[in-house]
Amino acid sequence: MTSTHLQFGRYRFPVDRAARPLVMGVLNVTPDSFSDGGRYYSLDAALSHAEEMMSAGVDIIDIGGESTRPGAQSLTLQEELDRVMPLVFALRDCGKPLSVDTCKPGVMREVIAAGVDMINDINGFRAEGALQIVAQSDCALCVMHMQNDPQTMQLQPEYLNVYVEVREFLRERIGLMQQSGVVPNRLCIDPGFGFGKTLEHNVTLLKNIGRLQEELDLPVLAGVSRKSMIGQLTGKSVEQRMAGSLAGALAAVKHGAKIVRVHDVAETVDALAVWQALA
Repeated sequence: MTSTHLQFGRYRFPVDRAARPLVMGVLNVTPDSFSDGGRYYSLDAALSHAEEMMSAGVDIIDIGGESTRPGAQSLTLQEELDRVMPLVFALRDCGKPLSVDTCKPGVMREVIAAGVDMINDINGFRAEGALQIVAQSDCALCVMHMQNDPQTMQLQPEYLNVYVEVREFLRERIGLMQQSGVVPNRLCIDPGFGFGKTLEHNVTLLKNIGRLQEELDLPVLAGVSRKSMIGQLTGKSVEQRMAGSLAGALAAVKHGAKIVRVHDVAETVDALAVWQALA
């Protein structure tokens, strides 16, 4: 890749070939997330979980206030802000970069003003006004591919060529962002595992992470933790997918991913440390 580092607002991480993969820990403050719905819904529980992730060696904390599981219903702007903002204010000086997982321009505006270091948008910054808001900031931006929306994305996902279609979607979005003044070292890309994809689509995309990274010249963020693809491959329920998720994270890193988004931070950090030492 041309860029040797990724700028996360106040933080800077190497993403060249020699750099270790970064671990992004999921901090959901939702009552209905597919993986941990309601478990960290209260502010105290969420802060306690954030402290556990920091102790375990997390690199980035990704705060999500709205569930994006298949069939999930959208929140109002105020509902999402009420969930997210207390955590942002409580954690913004914790010493770790904060990411907010949102597709609402109004949420982006408020969390950027509050000092977050990354916006992680499952909608690829396609909402009206989103691109203008983030372009004026200095935070990192994760551009993800999703076919349709959370309400319909898993009904019957179809592609003529999933790799080509995902690549070209991301290429178009990146081009528009750069035209708006976003410099490349603020950008990373996410193929969107599980967002409008079958198991076959997900496997194809994971095996082509390195190719996608090379052709678009940007670091890939991979999020397969606890997702349905892990359940389909193992036959396990969400609560029993840790081992499969660890294997998925290692496979993503083997294929070139620079950031892995995970629920089980301590286990992922250990798995990566051992795998890198022995690989």
